[in-house]
Amino acid sequence: MQKVDEFPRKIDDFAITLRLLYTCRRRAAHAPGKYTEGNGMTEKQTDDAPRVVVRYGAMRHLGEFTTRPRDTVRRGDDVIVRTDRGVEWGTVLSQSTPRTSEFLGQSLRVGRVLRRPSDEDRRSRTEVEEREKDFFVGAEKMITDRSMQMKLVDVEQVFGGERIVLYYLAEQRVDFRELVRELAREFNARIEMRQMGVRDEARLLADYGDCGKPVCCNTHLSEMPPVSMKMAKLQKATLDPAKISGRCGRLKCCLRYEYDTYEENHRELPSVGTTVVTKEGQGRVLSQELLSRQLLVSYEDGRRVLTQENDIVTVVSKGNRDRKRKPKAEPDQNPQETL
Repeated sequence: MQKVDEFPRKIDDFAITLRLLYTCRRRAAHAPGKYTEGNGMTEKQTDDAPRVVVRYGAMRHLGEFTTRPRDTVRRGDDVIVRTDRGVEWGTVLSQSTPRTSEFLGQSLRVGRVLRRPSDEDRRSRTEVEEREKDFFVGAEKMITDRSMQMKLVDVEQVFGGERIVLYYLAEQRVDFRELVRELAREFNARIEMRQMGVRDEARLLADYGDCGKPVCCNTHLSEMPPVSMKMAKLQKATLDPAKISGRCGRLKCCLRYEYDTYEENHRELPSVGTTVVTKEGQGRVLSQELLSRQLLVSYEDGRRVLTQENDIVTVVSKGNRDRKRKPKAEPDQNPQETL
Protein backbone atom coordinates (compact mmCIF):
# COMPACT_ATOMS: atom_id res chain seq x y z
CA MET A 1 0.00 0.00 0.00
CA GLN A 2 2.88 2.37 0.70
CA LYS A 3 4.32 1.87 -2.78
CA VAL A 4 0.91 2.50 -4.37
CA ASP A 5 0.50 5.72 -2.33
CA GLU A 6 3.99 6.95 -3.24
CA PHE A 7 3.49 6.46 -6.99
CA PRO A 8 0.96 9.32 -7.54
CA ARG A 9 3.07 11.54 -5.32
CA LYS A 10 6.13 10.94 -7.50
CA ILE A 11 4.11 11.71 -10.61
CA ASP A 12 3.00 15.05 -9.11
CA ASP A 13 6.60 15.92 -8.17
CA PHE A 14 7.75 15.05 -11.69
CA ALA A 15 5.03 17.23 -13.23
CA ILE A 16 5.98 20.16 -10.99
CA THR A 17 9.63 19.76 -11.98
CA LEU A 18 8.75 19.76 -15.68
CA ARG A 19 6.63 22.85 -15.24
CA LEU A 20 9.45 24.67 -13.47
CA LEU A 21 11.93 23.72 -16.19
CA TYR A 22 9.51 24.90 -18.88
CA THR A 23 8.92 28.21 -17.09
CA CYS A 24 12.65 28.87 -16.62
CA ARG A 25 13.38 28.01 -20.27
CA ARG A 26 10.59 30.27 -21.49
CA ARG A 27 11.73 33.19 -19.34
CA ALA A 28 15.30 32.74 -20.55
CA ALA A 29 14.11 32.71 -24.16
CA HIS A 30 12.23 35.97 -23.73
CA ALA A 31 14.68 37.67 -21.40
CA PRO A 32 15.69 41.16 -22.57
CA GLY A 33 19.08 41.33 -24.16
CA LYS A 34 19.41 37.68 -25.16
CA TYR A 35 17.85 35.20 -27.56
CA THR A 36 18.31 31.44 -27.28
CA GLU A 37 17.94 28.54 -29.60
CA GLY A 38 14.62 27.61 -27.99
CA ASN A 39 12.73 29.62 -30.61
CA GLY A 40 15.01 28.70 -33.49
CA MET A 41 17.01 31.93 -33.16
CA THR A 42 20.74 32.32 -32.95
CA GLU A 43 22.19 33.68 -29.74
CA LYS A 44 22.46 37.47 -29.89
CA GLN A 45 22.88 40.35 -27.48
CA THR A 46 20.75 43.43 -27.87
CA ASP A 47 23.61 45.29 -26.24
CA ASP A 48 25.32 44.97 -29.62
CA ALA A 49 23.03 47.69 -30.98
CA PRO A 50 25.10 50.66 -32.20
CA ARG A 51 25.55 53.40 -29.62
CA VAL A 52 26.65 56.99 -30.04
CA VAL A 53 27.61 59.83 -27.70
CA VAL A 54 25.21 62.75 -28.07
CA ARG A 55 25.29 66.28 -26.66
CA TYR A 56 21.86 67.73 -25.91
CA GLY A 57 20.12 70.45 -23.93
CA ALA A 58 21.04 74.03 -23.08
CA MET A 59 23.52 72.81 -20.46
CA ARG A 60 25.18 70.62 -23.10
CA HIS A 61 24.60 67.32 -21.33
CA LEU A 62 26.38 64.23 -22.62
CA GLY A 63 24.70 60.86 -23.00
CA GLU A 64 25.07 57.47 -24.62
CA PHE A 65 22.17 56.62 -26.93
CA THR A 66 21.32 53.45 -28.80
CA THR A 67 20.48 53.54 -32.50
CA ARG A 68 18.73 51.14 -34.80
CA PRO A 69 21.13 48.97 -36.84
CA ARG A 70 19.72 50.23 -40.13
CA ASP A 71 20.24 53.89 -39.12
CA THR A 72 23.65 55.35 -39.82
CA VAL A 73 24.60 58.46 -37.90
CA ARG A 74 27.96 60.16 -37.99
CA ARG A 75 29.78 62.77 -36.01
CA GLY A 76 28.17 66.18 -36.34
CA ASP A 77 24.77 64.86 -37.37
CA ASP A 78 21.70 66.36 -35.71
CA VAL A 79 19.37 63.77 -34.18
CA ILE A 80 16.12 63.63 -32.23
CA VAL A 81 16.63 61.66 -29.01
CA ARG A 82 14.51 60.58 -26.08
CA THR A 83 15.90 61.31 -22.62
CA ASP A 84 14.50 61.29 -19.12
CA ARG A 85 13.37 64.89 -19.74
CA GLY A 86 11.46 64.07 -22.92
CA VAL A 87 12.12 64.38 -26.65
CA GLU A 88 15.16 66.57 -27.29
CA TRP A 89 17.37 67.85 -30.07
CA GLY A 90 20.97 66.63 -29.96
CA THR A 91 24.22 66.45 -31.89
CA VAL A 92 26.28 63.28 -32.38
CA LEU A 93 29.84 63.64 -31.07
CA SER A 94 31.28 60.19 -31.70
CA GLN A 95 30.62 56.48 -31.71
CA SER A 96 30.37 55.03 -28.21
CA THR A 97 33.25 52.74 -27.23
CA PRO A 98 34.62 51.42 -23.94
CA ARG A 99 37.29 54.08 -24.27
CA THR A 100 34.75 56.91 -24.42
CA SER A 101 32.92 55.51 -21.39
CA GLU A 102 36.21 55.34 -19.49
CA PHE A 103 37.12 58.88 -20.52
CA LEU A 104 33.76 60.29 -19.45
CA GLY A 105 34.13 58.49 -16.14
CA GLN A 106 30.61 57.17 -15.75
CA SER A 107 27.89 55.14 -17.41
CA LEU A 108 25.97 57.49 -19.69
CA ARG A 109 23.25 55.26 -21.11
CA VAL A 110 20.47 57.79 -21.29
CA GLY A 111 18.07 56.73 -24.03
CA ARG A 112 17.81 56.11 -27.73
CA VAL A 113 17.99 57.95 -30.98
CA LEU A 114 14.52 58.31 -32.47
CA ARG A 115 15.25 59.69 -35.93
CA ARG A 116 17.05 62.21 -38.04
CA PRO A 117 15.39 65.65 -37.93
CA SER A 118 12.99 66.36 -40.76
CA ASP A 119 12.06 69.72 -42.27
CA GLU A 120 9.06 69.81 -39.94
CA ASP A 121 11.38 69.23 -36.95
CA ARG A 122 13.60 72.13 -38.04
CA ARG A 123 10.61 74.43 -38.28
CA SER A 124 9.47 73.27 -34.85
CA ARG A 125 12.89 74.01 -33.43
CA THR A 126 12.74 77.56 -34.74
CA GLU A 127 9.30 77.96 -33.14
CA VAL A 128 10.64 76.62 -29.84
CA GLU A 129 13.46 79.18 -29.87
CA GLU A 130 10.95 81.98 -30.46
CA ARG A 131 8.72 80.74 -27.65
CA GLU A 132 11.69 80.63 -25.29
CA LYS A 133 12.16 84.37 -25.75
CA ASP A 134 8.53 85.01 -24.88
CA PHE A 135 8.77 82.68 -21.87
CA PHE A 136 11.85 84.57 -20.65
CA VAL A 137 10.11 87.94 -20.85
CA GLY A 138 6.97 86.64 -19.12
CA ALA A 139 8.88 84.84 -16.34
CA GLU A 140 11.16 87.81 -15.70
CA LYS A 141 8.12 90.10 -15.34
CA MET A 142 6.54 87.73 -12.79
CA ILE A 143 9.77 87.65 -10.78
CA THR A 144 10.03 91.45 -10.81
CA ASP A 145 6.40 91.90 -9.78
CA ARG A 146 7.00 89.70 -6.74
CA SER A 147 10.33 91.39 -5.87
CA MET A 148 11.97 87.98 -5.59
CA GLN A 149 15.69 87.93 -4.74
CA MET A 150 16.75 85.97 -7.80
CA LYS A 151 18.11 86.64 -11.27
CA LEU A 152 16.68 84.79 -14.24
CA VAL A 153 19.53 83.67 -16.52
CA ASP A 154 17.92 81.63 -19.27
CA VAL A 155 14.80 79.68 -20.21
CA GLU A 156 14.89 76.34 -22.02
CA GLN A 157 11.92 74.51 -23.47
CA VAL A 158 12.48 70.84 -24.22
CA PHE A 159 12.07 70.20 -27.95
CA GLY A 160 9.07 67.94 -27.41
CA GLY A 161 7.37 70.57 -25.24
CA GLU A 162 7.20 68.30 -22.17
CA ARG A 163 8.71 70.88 -19.81
CA ILE A 164 10.17 74.36 -19.45
CA VAL A 165 13.38 74.78 -17.45
CA LEU A 166 14.20 78.12 -15.81
CA TYR A 167 17.85 78.72 -14.85
CA TYR A 168 18.40 81.33 -12.17
CA LEU A 169 20.96 82.80 -9.77
CA ALA A 170 20.24 83.42 -6.11
CA GLU A 171 22.44 84.04 -3.10
CA GLN A 172 19.90 82.64 -0.67
CA ARG A 173 17.19 80.04 -0.72
CA VAL A 174 14.11 81.26 -2.63
CA ASP A 175 10.54 80.06 -2.14
CA PHE A 176 9.23 79.95 -5.70
CA ARG A 177 6.28 77.57 -5.26
CA GLU A 178 3.70 80.24 -6.02
CA LEU A 179 5.76 81.40 -9.00
CA VAL A 180 5.91 77.86 -10.40
CA ARG A 181 2.13 77.44 -10.11
CA GLU A 182 1.48 80.70 -11.95
CA LEU A 183 4.06 79.88 -14.63
CA ALA A 184 2.45 76.47 -15.16
CA ARG A 185 -0.96 78.10 -15.63
CA GLU A 186 0.42 80.78 -17.92
CA PHE A 187 2.57 78.55 -20.13
CA ASN A 188 0.50 75.35 -19.82
CA ALA A 189 3.58 73.18 -19.29
CA ARG A 190 5.58 71.51 -16.55
CA ILE A 191 7.95 74.02 -14.91
CA GLU A 192 11.38 73.09 -13.57
CA MET A 193 13.58 75.53 -11.62
CA ARG A 194 17.36 75.09 -11.75
CA GLN A 195 19.64 77.14 -9.51
CA MET A 196 23.16 77.61 -10.85
CA GLY A 197 26.46 79.27 -10.04
CA VAL A 198 28.37 81.95 -11.88
CA ARG A 199 30.35 79.36 -13.83
CA ASP A 200 27.16 77.75 -15.04
CA GLU A 201 25.93 81.17 -16.14
CA ALA A 202 29.02 81.59 -18.31
CA ARG A 203 28.43 78.07 -19.61
CA LEU A 204 25.05 79.20 -20.88
CA LEU A 205 25.78 82.70 -22.12
CA ALA A 206 29.53 83.09 -22.79
CA ASP A 207 30.90 82.80 -26.30
CA TYR A 208 34.68 83.35 -26.67
CA GLY A 209 37.55 83.54 -24.21
CA ASP A 210 40.70 85.68 -24.16
CA CYS A 211 42.48 83.07 -26.27
CA GLY A 212 40.10 83.74 -29.17
CA LYS A 213 38.49 80.31 -29.00
CA PRO A 214 35.05 79.31 -27.65
CA VAL A 215 35.06 79.03 -23.88
CA CYS A 216 35.91 75.57 -22.58
CA CYS A 217 32.82 75.30 -20.36
CA ASN A 218 30.63 75.73 -23.44
CA THR A 219 32.43 73.22 -25.63
CA HIS A 220 34.18 70.17 -24.19
CA LEU A 221 34.05 70.44 -20.39
CA SER A 222 31.39 68.26 -18.80
CA GLU A 223 32.58 69.05 -15.26
CA MET A 224 34.27 72.19 -13.99
CA PRO A 225 37.00 71.24 -11.47
CA PRO A 226 38.14 73.71 -8.79
CA VAL A 227 41.04 76.03 -9.66
CA SER A 228 43.28 77.72 -7.08
CA MET A 229 45.83 80.55 -7.13
CA LYS A 230 48.51 77.98 -6.29
CA MET A 231 48.15 76.56 -9.80
CA ALA A 232 48.79 79.97 -11.34
CA LYS A 233 51.86 80.56 -9.16
CA LEU A 234 53.37 77.18 -9.97
CA GLN A 235 52.98 77.80 -13.70
CA LYS A 236 54.53 81.29 -13.29
CA ALA A 237 51.43 82.90 -14.75
CA THR A 238 50.69 86.53 -14.12
CA LEU A 239 48.86 87.12 -10.86
CA ASP A 240 46.79 89.96 -12.30
CA PRO A 241 43.18 88.88 -11.64
CA ALA A 242 42.01 90.58 -14.83
CA LYS A 243 44.30 88.37 -16.92
CA ILE A 244 43.82 84.99 -15.25
CA SER A 245 40.05 85.25 -14.75
CA GLY A 246 37.56 83.85 -17.24
CA ARG A 247 34.21 85.13 -18.44
CA CYS A 248 32.63 83.99 -15.20
CA GLY A 249 34.95 86.17 -13.10
CA ARG A 250 36.63 83.12 -11.56
CA LEU A 251 40.08 81.68 -12.28
CA LYS A 252 40.31 80.19 -15.77
CA CYS A 253 39.66 76.47 -16.02
CA CYS A 254 42.64 76.08 -18.37
CA LEU A 255 45.00 76.74 -15.44
CA ARG A 256 44.28 73.20 -14.34
CA TYR A 257 44.97 71.46 -17.63
CA GLU A 258 48.76 71.24 -17.23
CA TYR A 259 48.91 71.55 -13.46
CA ASP A 260 49.51 67.83 -12.88
CA THR A 261 52.53 67.92 -15.22
CA TYR A 262 53.91 71.02 -13.52
CA GLU A 263 53.41 69.46 -10.09
CA GLU A 264 55.11 66.21 -11.09
CA ASN A 265 58.13 68.00 -12.60
CA HIS A 266 58.36 70.35 -9.62
CA ARG A 267 58.48 67.36 -7.29
CA GLU A 268 61.05 65.37 -9.30
CA LEU A 269 63.52 68.17 -10.13
CA PRO A 270 66.01 69.50 -7.54
CA SER A 271 64.41 72.41 -5.72
CA VAL A 272 65.65 76.00 -5.68
CA GLY A 273 68.71 76.39 -3.42
CA THR A 274 69.94 72.84 -3.94
CA THR A 275 73.68 72.35 -4.51
CA VAL A 276 74.30 70.07 -7.49
CA VAL A 277 77.24 68.72 -9.44
CA THR A 278 76.94 68.81 -13.22
CA LYS A 279 79.29 68.10 -16.10
CA GLU A 280 80.47 71.70 -15.90
CA GLY A 281 81.15 71.73 -12.16
CA GLN A 282 79.40 72.45 -8.88
CA GLY A 283 76.70 75.05 -8.55
CA ARG A 284 73.47 76.10 -6.91
CA VAL A 285 70.00 75.88 -8.43
CA LEU A 286 68.45 79.31 -8.94
CA SER A 287 65.19 78.38 -10.69
CA GLN A 288 63.32 75.58 -12.43
CA GLU A 289 61.97 75.43 -15.96
CA LEU A 290 59.28 72.86 -15.30
CA LEU A 291 57.92 72.11 -18.77
CA SER A 292 61.34 71.66 -20.37
CA ARG A 293 62.72 69.99 -17.20
CA GLN A 294 65.72 72.31 -17.05
CA LEU A 295 67.49 74.11 -14.20
CA LEU A 296 69.15 77.50 -14.05
CA VAL A 297 72.41 76.78 -12.18
CA SER A 298 74.84 79.37 -10.78
CA TYR A 299 78.40 77.97 -10.78
CA GLU A 300 81.25 78.90 -8.48
CA ASP A 301 82.94 81.00 -11.17
CA GLY A 302 79.86 83.23 -11.46
CA ARG A 303 78.38 81.68 -14.62
CA ARG A 304 74.65 81.08 -14.86
CA VAL A 305 73.82 78.24 -17.23
CA LEU A 306 70.51 76.66 -18.17
CA THR A 307 71.27 72.99 -17.53
CA GLN A 308 69.45 69.93 -18.76
CA GLU A 309 68.19 67.45 -16.18
CA ASN A 310 70.34 64.68 -17.69
CA ASP A 311 73.52 66.75 -17.14
CA ILE A 312 73.13 66.64 -13.35
CA VAL A 313 75.59 64.12 -11.91
CA THR A 314 74.63 64.23 -8.25
CA VAL A 315 72.93 66.32 -5.60
CA VAL A 316 75.29 67.54 -2.87
CA SER A 317 72.82 69.21 -0.53
CA LYS A 318 69.11 69.91 -0.71
CA GLY A 319 67.55 73.32 -0.68
CA ASN A 320 65.92 74.92 2.31
CA ARG A 321 62.47 73.91 1.07
CA ASP A 322 63.38 70.23 1.21
CA ARG A 323 64.75 70.38 4.73
CA LYS A 324 62.34 69.45 7.42
CA ARG A 325 61.95 72.20 9.93
CA LYS A 326 62.31 71.16 13.52
CA PRO A 327 59.19 71.91 15.52
CA LYS A 328 59.65 74.60 18.12
CA ALA A 329 59.50 73.47 21.72
CA GLU A 330 56.27 74.54 23.31
CA PRO A 331 56.66 76.60 26.47
CA ASP A 332 55.87 74.90 29.70
CA GLN A 333 52.30 75.68 30.60
CA ASN A 334 52.88 75.06 34.31
CA PRO A 335 56.38 76.25 35.17
CA GLN A 336 57.65 75.25 38.57
CA GLU A 337 58.09 78.05 41.03
CA THR A 338 61.57 78.53 42.36
CA LEU A 339 61.90 78.76 46.05
